[in-house]
Amino acid sequence: MQRIAMLSVHTSPLAALGGKKTGGMNVYVRELARELGSRGLLVDIFTRRSTPDAPEVDLSIGDNVRVIHVLAGPPITLDPDAVYPYLQQFAAGVIAFTTREQSGYDIVYSHYWLSGLVAQTLHEVWQTPFVQMFHTLGHMKNRIASAPISLGDARTMNETRITQWAARIIAATPAEQQQLVWLYRADRRKIAVIPPGVNTQRFHPLAQAKAKAQLGLPPQTRPLLFVGRIEPLKGIDTIFQALQHLRGASPHLLENVVLGIVGGDPDNPNDSEISRLRQLSENLDLGTMVHFLGAKEQALLPTFYAAAEALIMPSDYESFGMVALEAMASGTPVIATEVGGLAFLVRDGESGLLVPVRDPAALAAKIGTLLSDATLRARLGQQAAELAQQYDWARIADQILQVFETARRGEAISRRRN
Repeated sequence: MQRIAMLSVHTSPLAALGGKKTGGMNVYVRELARELGSRGLLVDIFTRRSTPDAPEVDLSIGDNVRVIHVLAGPPITLDPDAVYPYLQQFAAGVIAFTTREQSGYDIVYSHYWLSGLVAQTLHEVWQTPFVQMFHTLGHMKNRIASAPISLGDARTMNETRITQWAARIIAATPAEQQQLVWLYRADRRKIAVIPPGVNTQRFHPLAQAKAKAQLGLPPQTRPLLFVGRIEPLKGIDTIFQALQHLRGASPHLLENVVLGIVGGDPDNPNDSEISRLRQLSENLDLGTMVHFLGAKEQALLPTFYAAAEALIMPSDYESFGMVALEAMASGTPVIATEVGGLAFLVRDGESGLLVPVRDPAALAAKIGTLLSDATLRARLGQQAAELAQQYDWARIADQILQVFETARRGEAISRRRN
């Protein structure tokens, strides 16, 4: 029976979504592991212990899947950069666990650059090939950052090394593949383009009226929705500016419109970004329209998507945009910036609408177009749901398993040659 080790060092697939560093990668690791486990493969996900009371082994994801909490640094939540000094301790903890169990793995699948460094250490000890997925790239973060990112040089240097060490690399989009080749000189032959998937059993079209009723919203309410981490690069302030612009140009379109912001902790007085956004909302006189809803469990998100007239993703950059894919699978049109994975995922005029980055007027125009045209909303939503079927996790897992097999064969050939 095939055994797979998945590494998600800095963030747990069990963590609540919408937190400071929890998002699409957490969903990816959890949902892929669940799909592989349902096929009878044994999957161990190694992640850093971030609370003192976390069990060493958690079995809650599903059959044949274990989440193993490894002590590396203090058992508290740390920013990814703060995890960097504890990577060797993490690797030692993984090795100690597997030694106690007398178990080994056929493949290691590492996520984010921190996990890639651990994967290389494990490869040196076990001689097990590893497949890498970065999810975000340091060079791309540097390009959009308003100030130099912490550990920027160390990150990009190590990402370059990981591209050389990994048996195979999975890129979410053709754009990411090009970035790996151009910016990191990665071997194109090692890169497979496989997008993240979506759980179409959970995310599927639901009648909007029913969804509104489940959320306790009056039937006449017209929700717009943002879902994600609350941080500057997500561009939430652009939505506020667009709504102000639309109110000046076509105020009748905003009748009964509310903007729900799902993510973060609105009750945390120390969250500077939420405080900034609250103040901006007040300054633009949007107070009664904007609602900070906080993070929501994954099981509740389909209802939020289905109730919405549109999901808005005005990000400065997204390596893929799993939230957009979830909304599409739910039959909700997406208005997104034409950046990164969103430019690949959202087909303009087919499954949603694309706008330039940081262009409130353009975003206002697209919001107005959707709000004023029920036929267009229905068509985009239906086509989005149909397109999302191509991303069902069962299909994506098939492709990933082919990459794993290629990596294993390559390792076996390399051993015979040596």
